[in-house]
Amino acid sequence: MMVILFLFFSMLNWVPKENITTNHRSGQSYSLDLNSKKGSMEIYPANLHSKETLISKLNPTKLPPEEKVSIEIYPANLHSKETLISKLNPAKLPPEEKVSIEIYPANLHSKETLITKLNPAKLPAKERASAEIYPTHVRRKTIEMATKYLREKPITVTASICKRSAGNIHDFYSEGDYWWPDPSNPNGPYIQRDGETNPENFVAHRLAMIRFSQIVGSFASAYLLTGNKKFAKAAIPHFKAWFTDSLTRMNPNLLYAQAILGRMTGRGIGIIDTIHFLEVVKAMETFKNEISATDYLNFQTWFRNYVQWMTTHPYGLAERDALNNHSTCWALQVSVFARFTNDQKWENYCYDRYKSSFIPNQMAVNGSFPLELKRTKPYGYSLFNLDIMSTLAHVLGQKAWDFTLPDGRNIQKGVDFLRPFVADKSIWKYPVDVMYDEQWPIAQTFLFMAGLHGDEKSMELWKKLEHFPQNQEVIRNFPIRNPILWKSF
Repeated sequence: MMVILFLFFSMLNWVPKENITTNHRSGQSYSLDLNSKKGSMEIYPANLHSKETLISKLNPTKLPPEEKVSIEIYPANLHSKETLISKLNPAKLPPEEKVSIEIYPANLHSKETLITKLNPAKLPAKERASAEIYPTHVRRKTIEMATKYLREKPITVTASICKRSAGNIHDFYSEGDYWWPDPSNPNGPYIQRDGETNPENFVAHRLAMIRFSQIVGSFASAYLLTGNKKFAKAAIPHFKAWFTDSLTRMNPNLLYAQAILGRMTGRGIGIIDTIHFLEVVKAMETFKNEISATDYLNFQTWFRNYVQWMTTHPYGLAERDALNNHSTCWALQVSVFARFTNDQKWENYCYDRYKSSFIPNQMAVNGSFPLELKRTKPYGYSLFNLDIMSTLAHVLGQKAWDFTLPDGRNIQKGVDFLRPFVADKSIWKYPVDVMYDEQWPIAQTFLFMAGLHGDEKSMELWKKLEHFPQNQEVIRNFPIRNPILWKSF
């Protein structure tokens, strides 16, 4: 009889290795099947049998560093079986609530809060307006990226030095992408190979600027989506490092951008590199109420000085007068930076150029950009120029979007020309790009901007495309990564 009782109680206490046991509230055992490895259940090893062990897993301070990331989003009071299952196994949630909860920051603990963040209809009016324009997967990924970036420290131009630069440690420096050593004169001036990027050229400052834009742009988007002020707090050190810290700040000019070895120490076309400051400015505007008045004024001063340089230095004037995407980029930057500094005259100037130069001189009657089509990457350059020009039209207001020449040319004509080639690239009837052709298209900015101005076809197409490209060349030519920051102007 004793043997039978022993075997009976042994069976009651036995739990398979693949199961988690323990109810914190009662101390009784229950089991959660981990064989399916769904969602965040994978973060719990099979031997979580005791109450003490489970508590340690719910208390991030007791975990090794590599285990804190996945668990720290859970509060220590996840006691009941029901709560633990709903929090850790998204498969057991109702369909509209199924998510990978690991992407949510520490304050998104309760089921009610989690649902609110995923369902724009349950958000306060201000946050709902921002969230509704993003597909669910884009909202999730945006918050995930911003949360990851919370651990990143500022990196500015002072972190990398190129001996070929004629400037000092605070000067932005880059080298012309399409310039290569001359095979017939290896030690002589570089020669051009249009459309072919030289991987040996110095790009560290450009990459640092892109990284800066990605980080603070993601912070601003997540702030609009969640209302969480920690994203604003995390962004401010990056702003200070680039624009005000005497040890790490960048000088407000691009005297040494797009240099060519043996030919010139800098060129006007280098101004295109600061298109990656566009969403930096939009982020600062988003965080205005979270930034001290003194810091905000200092940031404005930096950009006021930069606009002054862009609009007076020969490099800036040459870029202004270019006939292709370079002049469009100049105008978009001046418009956005001038608005940030409350300088209305430059916005008015850019509107005049939009009407008198960009639409008449860059766009053909069918909506194409002939000069971009002549390049060795006609598809990529056409997309890029329309992304920039449509953003400029949006920034300048409805009057710019509606502006139409007597022959019918306007920004929507450009959208109507390119949209079919984005929806089905196989019908593209022009030459194939010499590099990176397979990387395009992505969720092109012009589709989003057209959508804001009533083009439902463009907005629906935008939602279906890739929003988070990984290729560095694509990222370099995709400065409007967080269109939620541009919804209102």
